[in-house]
Amino acid sequence: MSASLLPVSKFCKGQIVSFMGGEGVINNYRFESGIWEYLVQMPMGPEPEMGRVGYETMIWLSEVEISSKVNNFYPKLLNLKQKTLAKAC
Repeated sequence: MSASLLPVSKFCKGQIVSFMGGEGVINNYRFESGIWEYLVQMPMGPEPEMGRVGYETMIWLSEVEISSKVNNFYPKLLNLKQKTLAKAC
């Protein structure tokens, strides 16, 4: 029997992120082809005069294409009761 380790994702659902061309919120994520991909939901702008055709725009971006809108001092937090590192999200 062999075990495989899955790398920890850098971002979480609901986290506000930025990327070249805009910003949005992580709606979902998946590990595919050796990299984390994130479904980023961009906010809608003002409604145009002709009305809307669809809902918010969503796009799949790889982890290297996005960055956090919040200053991350360290991606893990120390859980003092357990004295172990716990993921922040």
